[in-house]
Amino acid sequence: MTNLSNQKRMAAEILKCGENRVWIDPNSIDDVAECITRADIRTAINSGTIKAKAKNGTSRGRIRHAAAQKASGKRKGPGSREGSANARVRDKARWIAIIRPIRDELKTLRENGDITPSAYRLFYRRAKGGQYKSRRNLRQHMTNQGYLKEEEN
Repeated sequence: MTNLSNQKRMAAEILKCGENRVWIDPNSIDDVAECITRADIRTAINSGTIKAKAKNGTSRGRIRHAAAQKASGKRKGPGSREGSANARVRDKARWIAIIRPIRDELKTLRENGDITPSAYRLFYRRAKGGQYKSRRNLRQHMTNQGYLKEEEN
């Protein structure tokens, strides 16, 4: 095996890359061994006998895999969480998720004639005050206070 370290060094300087990126055609090793000046190396580069290998990139495969897992709802355990619960779901969004179904339930009950408008208004205000945590909880309160019949539970 011929020692081409000098040729590689000169080629690296000419190609403005590291010596590890210099590629020498295995079929033309004898020709390259005869290149002793920079001009000879330039000629070999122009003829394609010596080239600079492409730079190594960073594989995005692992990132894509992780992103696909996150999209399907994984990687959300306690070890992946930072910040409080409110940092992940803000207070307002949580409140909206609670109050909308309750108000919807109240509206339905009023329209069906199950409760009077005054009872609707009473429970609406209580709901606004945060007294009920779900539709079911609201109906339980209404039943216990006699505003709804037991069978509708």
